[in-house]
Amino acid sequence: MGKRTSGGLDRRRFLRAGAVAGMGVALGGADSAASAGQEARAIKTTPLLDFRMPPIDPVRIGYVGVGGMGSAHVQNLLKIEGAQIRAVCDIVPAKVERVQKWVVDAGQPKPEGYSGGPEDFRRLCARADIDLVYNATPWEWHVPICVAAMDAGKHAATEVPAAMTLEECWQLVETSERTKRHCVMMENCCYDRPEMQCLNMVKKGLLGEILHAEAGYLHDLRGVKFSNEGEGLWRLAHAIKRNANLYPTHGLGPVAQCMDINRGDRFDYLVSMSSPSRGLNLYAAKTFGPNDVRATQKYALGDVNVTLIHTALGKVITLYHDTDLPRPYSRIHKVQGTQGLFEKYPNRVYVEGRSTSDEWDTLDKFPEFDHPLWTTQAEKAHGAGHGGMDYIEDYRLIDALRNGRPLDLDVYDAAAWSVVTALTEVSIAGRGKPVEFPDFTRGGWKTRRPLHAMDV
Repeated sequence: MGKRTSGGLDRRRFLRAGAVAGMGVALGGADSAASAGQEARAIKTTPLLDFRMPPIDPVRIGYVGVGGMGSAHVQNLLKIEGAQIRAVCDIVPAKVERVQKWVVDAGQPKPEGYSGGPEDFRRLCARADIDLVYNATPWEWHVPICVAAMDAGKHAATEVPAAMTLEECWQLVETSERTKRHCVMMENCCYDRPEMQCLNMVKKGLLGEILHAEAGYLHDLRGVKFSNEGEGLWRLAHAIKRNANLYPTHGLGPVAQCMDINRGDRFDYLVSMSSPSRGLNLYAAKTFGPNDVRATQKYALGDVNVTLIHTALGKVITLYHDTDLPRPYSRIHKVQGTQGLFEKYPNRVYVEGRSTSDEWDTLDKFPEFDHPLWTTQAEKAHGAGHGGMDYIEDYRLIDALRNGRPLDLDVYDAAAWSVVTALTEVSIAGRGKPVEFPDFTRGGWKTRRPLHAMDV
């Protein structure tokens, strides 16, 4: 296997990945280094905090990118009342045909297919019979698809992260404000059952005032990055060119909700540093041989990135990114307050005055804090991706659009959580220097407003 994969198609694919990184991903450092804040930016739009639109029922959907995650979302949407798949786009025609069959088998009309190249999503966005354009594509396509959708008068939903650069984050915010269309990042980890139970505890005051959190994305992706299919076709390119926290939102999103980010507090500044890069070279040498181009390639991404985020109200978050070393999966998820703390991996809680002194409790000791989304939707979510949280997030988006209420997550959440990649890149390059967050809400964060994930 090592000899066969060291040349031919694998080698060409690997070199193409490097070229893609050079053309696209490297732009992140340039634009984020130009300005870590928004001081020099001429902003001509007005924030849309707690934005809502008239009810849409049914919600007519055009789906772009139906690989692994896209296919999972489509299967969820076909089970959700009021969701209709009207069009589907992917550069692989067979994937389009597969989804078309699923939709017909579910009793809906066959959706129009688009597979005429990487830009064919623009024809889908132009359709008059679509309300929402949903995409699960490689990272560099998230912003172009969302912007095209909003410019065409459609709401936009994207897989994570919403954007990879500072400029892209502002582009999403300003386009949403200018077009008055929703732009939501589908952060499924905000809907995992333990995270939602933690959120419920926080909002009901069980843990007191929240002062500190730890979070991260710790996932051995070496096999994925060197795969000849799926994310392996593009994810490795980012590791070649960027030293940053490349995937901040899975861990950061749930703790940001617990800490009222953009709803009474905001991210103020961060400092970040990375370890050396060793894991990808060692894995490639062992798997493909020491002389393989993948084993000798220089990877910019440090194996472990550690970031400290300071909020405007003085609270602190420790955020990790660790995808290139052998390890079990974790997102850490620690939320600590003046009356106790919640931890995940493993799940446990300590509440002063309720827990036995100096001993952890299991979550089943706190059944009254199970989030009502899970007590009402668990049966329907059973069997869906990632333990059911994928179904819950899809259900909540469709439910919000059908009922004309603000979304659980808005474009300001998408920007604030995603911009961590660009800002950590600047901080690391500056030897851990502090880098300020832009205020995408332009002061709107100071007004406490509802977190609609609690409105069930």
